[in-house]
Amino acid sequence: MDNQLNILSSRAGFNTALRHFKSVTAYVSEIAGGANLADLINGSLEENEIQSFQVKSILNALLIDRFQYSYKSHNLERMIENVDSIVASISGWNNLNMVLSYSHPQVGLSIINPKKRAAWESILPLIKDELIVIYTGVVTDEIDSGTLDSSIKDFISILYGKKVKPKEKYLGERVEEKEEVPQDTHVQAPKRRLTPRYAVQVTNELFHNGNVEAWKKIIESFKSKFPDLDVLIWYENERINDIHALFKWGKVKHGGSIFFSVAGENIKGVSKLQRYLFEGASPRFEIFLLGAHGTILDLF
Repeated sequence: MDNQLNILSSRAGFNTALRHFKSVTAYVSEIAGGANLADLINGSLEENEIQSFQVKSILNALLIDRFQYSYKSHNLERMIENVDSIVASISGWNNLNMVLSYSHPQVGLSIINPKKRAAWESILPLIKDELIVIYTGVVTDEIDSGTLDSSIKDFISILYGKKVKPKEKYLGERVEEKEEVPQDTHVQAPKRRLTPRYAVQVTNELFHNGNVEAWKKIIESFKSKFPDLDVLIWYENERINDIHALFKWGKVKHGGSIFFSVAGENIKGVSKLQRYLFEGASPRFEIFLLGAHGTILDLF
């Protein structure tokens, strides 16, 4: 049997484990006092007190094992872009503490307090078919597991725009939150974020193979300059994993729009990227195809 304590055999591993245990122990008393674990974890990530690889184990150890939260995994049935009505619907569920985790293929795992509008900014839009997990527990009062399970079902309904009348047990004494100032909102969200989607209109007769190759060269240059950033391509609200699919059968014609977004921590170069992609979708695409094969363009 593998030795599960191998991490403790080195000083670095032991110190990493010790810091992890200290963080988890500190969270216990705060959660017991009504704090939201997503807020606590994101604050610790921001201060470099923990690292992102620790988050999953913390969620499992505290929300599931220690505090017996109800939870449910769910693959999104459609894209979620606006959450104003969601926040408005659940902000009064003061007897419940809720944590939402979202697994994005490029950004990775993000966790938020879904009652706070600012916390959603780093993960929007939520992409169809991607995985979320909703955790629900009590703030202070005892609530039966059936009510917790019901609150998750109601939350998923609200996620898709349905009207839900909250059960009496969801509600509690209204707690007035202090107004959040802009410099503090970053504490509510992970560092790595996803930009809005930016439109690029096709001005060539159609988006053909030459345009595809130009876009590939532009994105390759962007990635060379900013290796920690990812460029995501969208068409008709669907994520395009293979850019070649955009020119097959004349899919995108003159006047159509392709969208892109950028994922990462310190996001730069987006406006220049948009200008180059616009040129790459125009009849002037050939300028990006100059140079020897395998040469990375110096655009950024």
